[in-house]
Amino acid sequence: MAMHRVRVLPKEFAFDAQEGETLLRAAERAGIRLPSSCRNGTCRTCLCGSDGGPVRYLVEWPGLSFDERLAHDVLPCVAVAEGDITLFAPAARKLPPA
Repeated sequence: MAMHRVRVLPKEFAFDAQEGETLLRAAERAGIRLPSSCRNGTCRTCLCGSDGGPVRYLVEWPGLSFDERLAHDVLPCVAVAEGDITLFAPAARKLPPA
C-alpha cells in the first residue's frame, strides 16, 4: 500500500497518509487535529493552503473556487494525497494522548 508524507506548517507536524485515505483522517490517525466540521467538502472549515502536492478529491465538486485551486488550496476532509504534500494550517494542533 502506497504511503505519502504530509507535512503541516507552521507547526512542523508530519505524518503518513495511506493510499485512498483523506488528509483529515490521516491527520487524526496521527494525533493531529485540523479544523473541520462537515467532512463532505462544502463548509470550508478545513480549507488550507498547500505547496501544490498532488491530491484528488472524493467528491466531484469540492467547495473550492477556480482561484483557490490555482493557489493550491485544499479541503483535507475530501482530499486524498497522490504524492507527498505540505499543508499550511496555522490552527492545526496535537491531540492529547488517549
